[in-house]
Amino acid sequence: MDLPDPRRGPCRPLFLVVAASLLACGPRQASGPLFISPDSLTAVERHRNVLALENVPEGVQEYSWYRGAEDSADTMIISFRPPDSKVPGPLYSNLVTVTSKGYLSFRMCTLNDTGNYTVRVDTGNGTQRATGWLEVLELGPPPVISANASSAVENLDSVAAECHTNASHIEWYRNSVPISASQRIAISADGRTLVIRRVSRHDRTLQCVIQRYESFPDILQKSDTISLTVAYGPDYVSLSTNLQGFDGALTAGIGSQVQLECSCDSNPSPKYHWLHNGSLLSSDANLNFSLVAWEQMGNYRCIGENLVTQLAFYGDVRIQPPRPSPAPPPPPGFSISGPLVVFLILVTSLGCGHLCGILVYGLVRLYLRRMMWALDMRWRTGIPVSWAESGPVSHLGTSVIHGQKILQGGDKVVLCIVGPWPLPTRGQ
Repeated sequence: MDLPDPRRGPCRPLFLVVAASLLACGPRQASGPLFISPDSLTAVERHRNVLALENVPEGVQEYSWYRGAEDSADTMIISFRPPDSKVPGPLYSNLVTVTSKGYLSFRMCTLNDTGNYTVRVDTGNGTQRATGWLEVLELGPPPVISANASSAVENLDSVAAECHTNASHIEWYRNSVPISASQRIAISADGRTLVIRRVSRHDRTLQCVIQRYESFPDILQKSDTISLTVAYGPDYVSLSTNLQGFDGALTAGIGSQVQLECSCDSNPSPKYHWLHNGSLLSSDANLNFSLVAWEQMGNYRCIGENLVTQLAFYGDVRIQPPRPSPAPPPPPGFSISGPLVVFLILVTSLGCGHLCGILVYGLVRLYLRRMMWALDMRWRTGIPVSWAESGPVSHLGTSVIHGQKILQGGDKVVLCIVGPWPLPTRGQ
């Protein structure tokens, strides 16, 4: 039979004094009495718990656990012989087991597990027993969360959520991460109400978490999760193409293939509009020109529009034909500067004039020498010569003859120009 809980009756002060004395004694000595650790005698339903032993003697050959204050065979739960021999008893359940140290472990406590538990430790020198009262605390229902809205517009709407529970310790989680009050987040003094001002696209989920027992800080109860649908964007428009070197302008030849893709980050998905030179062209996100024609050149604009946030952004691109190739540079060769050209022209002109003067001078001199040679030969051979005067003739010995002289010798006539030497007389 179960003994009354010493913490609930008139023996409670004595139990506390004994427990305090045991705690004040420092490290447990194996020579003291065997007992069940008081810290392990309180559990919470639906959670794990282990009944630990203190002052366990050395050389233990068997640990036996019983339900109740007696160690009778019909109340045995399980026995354990180190290192690994386990024998289940009549009250064995698959929710309990024995650790290698002989502790009784509950995989998941229930309220029906509340009561006395006795352990018997057998050694080669004798047997020791200890009994303890295990109290399983009721966990209670989890909190319930509610919100005034599950859909909002970014930087425009606010969301208020409330946690319905009788627990005094409440925490709020956003996106599964604990949060506290801030400039944008307000939490009421009792922790039951949360307000998010100007929700953002990063506010995806809300949840409240309670802690019922301060002695069990790791045991938390969580509410269901509220998902927030936040409308946002578009913040920008991104344009991409299949051509290389895209920088706001595309160079495409006639007959080439051009693909234009328009995208933007927005929730819900945006509506797209393509304009060509200011005229509506398409309501698709992508444009595909299999063969670009001349009339398809020009300016294109993609507009992304969110009908919920009433925001729109656009991006521009220009399709243009390739520029004509520049003329190839002249091959390297001989070249002269302008001043040098002028100098060469001047030198050439002066040189030509000088050369022409030399040539004329040479020709005239050659002609005169031939004439003088011919005249001299006639005088030397004694050929008769007659003169025909057409004008006044100077006297012999002068160097100038006014007019022309006709020299007739036999049947030959020679035109002579007389030089600066004395002419012979007619009888000579």
